Amino acid sequence: MKTVNELGMRQSKTIYWASGIVSICGIIFEVLFGAAGSYILGDGVKQYTLTISLFLTGMGIGASISERVTKNLIPSFIWIEYAIGIIGGLSTFLFFGVTAFLPDGTDAIFLYGITLIVGGLTGLELPILIRKANDIGVTLRKSTARVLFSDYAGGLIGGLLFVFFLRPEFGLVKSAFIVGLINVAVALWVLYYFRKEIKRFRLHLVSGMTFFLILFSGVFWGEEMAFSFEQKLYRDPIIYEEQTDYQQIILTKERGDVRLFLDGQLQMSSTDEYRYHETLVHPAVEAAESPERVLVLGGGDGLVLRELWKYDEVKKVDLVDLDPAVVELAETNYDLLQLNQDSFEDPRVTVHHQDAFSFMEQSDTFYDVIIVDLPDPNNESLNKLYTLQFYQLLRNSLEPGGAMMVQATSPTFATEVYWTIDHTVRETGMHVENLHVDVPSFGDWGFIFAEREESGALDEMTFNVDTKFLNEETLQSLRTFGKDIDRDITDSRGNEFELKPNTLIDPILLEMYDKAWANY
Repeated sequence: MKTVNELGMRQSKTIYWASGIVSICGIIFEVLFGAAGSYILGDGVKQYTLTISLFLTGMGIGASISERVTKNLIPSFIWIEYAIGIIGGLSTFLFFGVTAFLPDGTDAIFLYGITLIVGGLTGLELPILIRKANDIGVTLRKSTARVLFSDYAGGLIGGLLFVFFLRPEFGLVKSAFIVGLINVAVALWVLYYFRKEIKRFRLHLVSGMTFFLILFSGVFWGEEMAFSFEQKLYRDPIIYEEQTDYQQIILTKERGDVRLFLDGQLQMSSTDEYRYHETLVHPAVEAAESPERVLVLGGGDGLVLRELWKYDEVKKVDLVDLDPAVVELAETNYDLLQLNQDSFEDPRVTVHHQDAFSFMEQSDTFYDVIIVDLPDPNNESLNKLYTLQFYQLLRNSLEPGGAMMVQATSPTFATEVYWTIDHTVRETGMHVENLHVDVPSFGDWGFIFAEREESGALDEMTFNVDTKFLNEETLQSLRTFGKDIDRDITDSRGNEFELKPNTLIDPILLEMYDKAWANY
């Protein structure tokens, strides 16, 4: 027969293990909400800051409310875990549904509300467990220290599990269901262990098993239903989807129009991408004195390479794209192979899966042509690739007779952003010229042409390769900007907009970009 001390020790160990496991779940939900907000709402730092702040605020509110829970501690803990499990487990599934079917702005309110609620419930857990540990004979000092140790250690484990296992292996929706299942499983374990002191045990058990089955079903079928919600966010049927370590890749197709999306942002449409890529590539190659060695930053879809292979003069291309999955898709997907003409098979290209900034810091190679085909600066990781420091690295790697072309978002939709990028490139001391082209799937799109010395190459440029869109007369028309989007722009009050360079220390482009594209 077990002594009272032995029983108390076993119960206290159960409490410590439970506190550690639910702490793992709590930190996973916290970072999962930040990741979901970053994907759907954009601006990763903003979303992680808001979700972490709201989660911690919720925990503080929950801890305050816990003072009123002085009786029925174990049943209270069990139902708190049930609530965290079912609310947290369904969170990202419902978030995609809200985003797909309800008006703009509702998704943010939903996410922040869920974050606050789950944070509040999480804040209730530890004080109740500490109080229960104290009730079974562990001193308050020891019970508090041990439960907090379990909590903090669990937080580290949870963060590592989410980053290195759950998110890459299961994605956001399935991960939420799995973590919710763990919360409910812990509650059922504690319920069974303390069953002799819990009234209405069967009611608690049946309720927990019901929640468990709901979440278990979500693990297998929730992602499929969420995919149908996500389909609502895209105009055309999704034919390929992958969540990589770096981004979400979506490929859609309708009536021959293949579209590539990265983290929800359109990268190209097969119906008009040639307008974009011909403007991005050919002026720079034609302007270079000897375009033998070319650097492509981005361009993992292979479409820049397709244009480069039109030149026999091109002898070597280094293509830097962070995500191997994009290049692999471009090398294997039938629709993309039809577009890029199997461009990665050419032995002249060397692919580097590396951050572009790090690549340039480490590179000691000089290039005749540099093509910057990077996504827009809509987050912190991309913003650094639009800074003065980055463009200085590019300038230092450009041969004196070379030329560079940078995609620089829309001068119509994001006028201040475009001219800020232009100003940042000019601050490197390079000679800069501006072009913009109408790409129907994108709208009016801007480019920045740069050389170390002014050559006037664009003035009388001719093209000696086959193109579908670009010719000599068209090129000259691309250099003309309307008064409403020209360099001499004004702010909302009619005052002249003061251009400043975008830097690592002062990343002014981020807020400017979000504001410019808020209504599009």
